[in-house]
Amino acid sequence: MFRIDRNLTADDLDKALRRDVAAGLTSTPKQLPPKWFYDERGSALFEDITALPEYYPTRAERTILERRSDEIADAADAEALIELGSGSGVKTRLLLDAMRRHGTLARFVPVDVSGDFLAASAHKVAEDYPRLDVHAVVGDFEHHLGLLPVRENGGRQTIAVLGSTIGNQEPGPRAAFLRDIRSVLRPGDTFLLGADLVKDPDRLVAAYDDAQGVTAEFDRNVLNVINRELGADFDPSEFDHVARWNEKEEWIEMRLRSRVDQHVRIADLDLEVDFSAGEELRTEISAKFRKEGLIRELDGAGFALTHWWTDPDGDFSLSLSAAR
Repeated sequence: MFRIDRNLTADDLDKALRRDVAAGLTSTPKQLPPKWFYDERGSALFEDITALPEYYPTRAERTILERRSDEIADAADAEALIELGSGSGVKTRLLLDAMRRHGTLARFVPVDVSGDFLAASAHKVAEDYPRLDVHAVVGDFEHHLGLLPVRENGGRQTIAVLGSTIGNQEPGPRAAFLRDIRSVLRPGDTFLLGADLVKDPDRLVAAYDDAQGVTAEFDRNVLNVINRELGADFDPSEFDHVARWNEKEEWIEMRLRSRVDQHVRIADLDLEVDFSAGEELRTEISAKFRKEGLIRELDGAGFALTHWWTDPDGDFSLSLSAAR
């Protein structure tokens, strides 16, 4: 069975982009949220990034799932898997296969902001798993968790946030997001979280500033999105990609640094913005975690850590926590 709920329309996305660009380009310092990287071109570039030798997180998380997915499925013992920021790739299928082998999985609820992508990928899952009830939801999981189709038959549920997506939020919003996740679960339901771990800063910076320049093109692509969607006149070639390790916050920052003094007009917002030479626009943070810190954050949101898995090199973690 396949169904799709559309809680986010193209008009909703347009309004959100307008709000984020107007607020971000008039703030000090300037910044944009990373979700606007992912138009069709940006998504393709990110897929290229995951295959780069410097970019270890995707491989490390996949290794954990290849080795531990049956343990995860047994520990979760879930009737429903809800994946926030869903994909249709190898990682999701490893988890679905293991939960199906465990024998309890009946429903899969993939959630994503991209309606066309989600419809295609979720429909393919429904075709490949004909006994699985696939109920896709188009929505922004930072705002629409209350609209998720949960509790349909009372079975145990697992919410999954993979890929260290959690690291794109600063501590305050991240704490609120974890509490929101807890609010849609019952005691005994579980939360599967992928988190990148603190490691040598040189390796971290290299993962976000590869030798081939793919990440730099991905970073600058957000300017192409604003040009196309909001009638702006950014010249992406006048911005350098910068990745740096913030030791105090323990996160990677991606920025675009203006090469020259320049004046940019965003026509659809009737907004004009000046950049001085050397001024930086922050486009992403990617927080890295320590086990003890994650335990504190999960506990503060109402979760108790029950299982912890890493890849053999200890680069990445998957944790399972029970809702209290």
